Amino acid sequence: MKRFLKQLLVTGLLLHVLFIYPAFAESDPLKIILNLSDFIFSIIRAVGMIMLGFGIVQIGLSLKSHDASQRANGFFTLAGGIIITFSKEILLLITGG
Repeated sequence: MKRFLKQLLVTGLLLHVLFIYPAFAESDPLKIILNLSDFIFSIIRAVGMIMLGFGIVQIGLSLKSHDASQRANGFFTLAGGIIITFSKEILLLITGG
């Protein structure tokens, strides 16, 4: 059984290396950069949304436990999440684009 799995793995690797797959690229390089920029900003927006949720949870827990330092950290996390979530819009406002 081990020999069969090893042969299957080697065969799969050889087939992957020997066959060339075509890459369909866009003709306009600026469009590629803009698509990459949109993808990166969508990842940044997702991280900002996670921080927003975590900040809200921290504020809620601090109100329950009456912990002032945790409340301050919650508000800082919430503010950071808002800034990160809307970073693309903030950059567009700053640059005027």
